[in-house]
Amino acid sequence: MAEKITLATLKQYKQQQRPITMLTCYDYATAILLEQAGVDSILVGDSLAQVVLGYKTTLPATMDIMVALTAAVRRGAPNVYLIGDMPFLSYQVSPEMAIVNAGRFLADAGCDAVKLEVNTSQLDLVERLATAGIPVMAHLGYRPQSASQSDKVVQTRSVQRACQLVQDGLEMIAAGACSIMLECVTTAAAQALAEKTDLPVISCGSGPHCDGQVLVLHEILSLPGATGPRFSKSYADIGEQIRTAAGKYVEDIRQKRFPDEDHSYHMSEEHQEQFQRWLTEKRVESGEKRVEGRG
Repeated sequence: MAEKITLATLKQYKQQQRPITMLTCYDYATAILLEQAGVDSILVGDSLAQVVLGYKTTLPATMDIMVALTAAVRRGAPNVYLIGDMPFLSYQVSPEMAIVNAGRFLADAGCDAVKLEVNTSQLDLVERLATAGIPVMAHLGYRPQSASQSDKVVQTRSVQRACQLVQDGLEMIAAGACSIMLECVTTAAAQALAEKTDLPVISCGSGPHCDGQVLVLHEILSLPGATGPRFSKSYADIGEQIRTAAGKYVEDIRQKRFPDEDHSYHMSEEHQEQFQRWLTEKRVESGEKRVEGRG
């Protein structure tokens, strides 16, 4: 039986310079496959609003949706380090609401940590959550929930912004964050932060010098609706395989090749004969005839 991966495990991987592997996932069956593949950590991201539910942004994801799907992922992958993504307005309204919602991810969905898209104005919130015993992954750099307020890589291309990013990360760690995710951060800034802490720093399009990498599952599988950014990479065209399989099924049905005898249930010859006799003797009438004249 596989050992449960914990934060201590991830910190040990960092010390050993063993890259941490992380993917997004949103359902039970796929979670089973990811754990079997050896993925260290799964993020149930609010990206599900786009790649699963078909919205144009991540904003429509709700706590009820996130918790239900995260619980399904945990059932499929009991041993990975599981992170629940706090959706829009689940933590921005008040610290009290944030603690309750984050607690749902841990108590109801079995998460090991929650991820928040934060800036330094929310250091107190990170500290409140950590004090309440809720491990927080601080998401810095490009933040999709605040996309209108932030540019992608442009943020850390200047020396001033790169320095600010490193300082922000260290302040998050001082406030109690258990790990950092950097999205669309320049490699120099990401490397600098990763080297200044013993906690895991995960890259989402932030270069190879972090302690681990995360990508959206639907993008690496080339599934419809998942348009990967330039830092993403496709490893298989599962979308085409699904189209092919479904097309073969449709053709089999239309040509009456399926279901065949091997995919049907049968009576024994003796029971079949008895059944036919019963049909003949009873002259079973249709339901319509039996109710004729009522009312």
